[in-house]
Amino acid sequence: MKSILVTGGAGFIGSNFVRYMAKKYADYKIIVLDALTYAGNRENLQDLEGSGNFEFHHGNICDATIVDKLVQNVAVVINFAAETHVDRSILEAGRFIQTDVVGTFILLEAARKFQVERYVQISTDEVYGSIDSGSFTEESTLQPNSPYSASKASGDLLVRAYYKTYGVPTIITRSSNNFGPYQYPEKLIPLFITNAMEDQPLPLYGDGKNVRDWLYVLDNCAAIDVVIHHGEDGKIYNIGGGHEMENIQITHLILEHLGKPDSLIKPVADRLGHDRRYSIEIKKMRELGWEPKHPFEEAMGETINWYLKNEAWWRRIKEKQEEFKKFYQEYYKILTPKSQ
Repeated sequence: MKSILVTGGAGFIGSNFVRYMAKKYADYKIIVLDALTYAGNRENLQDLEGSGNFEFHHGNICDATIVDKLVQNVAVVINFAAETHVDRSILEAGRFIQTDVVGTFILLEAARKFQVERYVQISTDEVYGSIDSGSFTEESTLQPNSPYSASKASGDLLVRAYYKTYGVPTIITRSSNNFGPYQYPEKLIPLFITNAMEDQPLPLYGDGKNVRDWLYVLDNCAAIDVVIHHGEDGKIYNIGGGHEMENIQITHLILEHLGKPDSLIKPVADRLGHDRRYSIEIKKMRELGWEPKHPFEEAMGETINWYLKNEAWWRRIKEKQEEFKKFYQEYYKILTPKSQ
């Protein structure tokens, strides 16, 4: 039985990936390490509990002791563990440096020490910054514009260095904006879906014309699977959905699907350093035989329906979010002078 370690496996993309791999590879042992911070949720993996090929460990990738203990017994490491929310990074940059940079370093050290067969770093298209026209390739210059994207870019550079210097067999994937089931309701799509269900305002940044390329999470999981088994060491692979939309378009789509009025849209001051448009070229992934398989409208409908059917899941999260509300109150205090 081949063993793989998935860090951050109780988060949004990580839990979807663990479930995808467990279903596809019954002969793989999947070991999850997750710190269960605010965005990590053990409930996301509840259906795998008791499975013979699944094992969960509560711990932080910044803890070298537990990382070494787990890495020495696996063939492949896939690092999803990260602080990911741009808004939070503006107020709490230090947490992002610790997890996304120091944590990556500790994992790479373990991968080097125990000579894993493959190390896959899950990154983001945000490391490239904003682009007015055209699309970024894997060779594009890194120009991160937020503490979050800067921390991810820093982690990526460490991954490159460990490949070049020590020969650690690393691969980096950079995906566009993911959406789908189990996404923590602070990101745009789940926040707007759940707010609309509660007839609460949908806080839309600026003019709402910021463009993102949307990728259904299961398409990303399939792409990472392909990279693990067929990717080339030392390479970077962009993973995009090929469906660019303005945030205001996404907002109207959600409201229309739920039968809610546009009056729920509440324009708010723009995010600091808000990137205008993301777009990535996915030629390398196509050469590996991967294409996104889920049509955007169909995947969005399935996502909205998932939140409708799993109201108890997201309500339990939102009920604990007094801290979350206080965070945004502080955040908007920072934004207000910029908008005057």
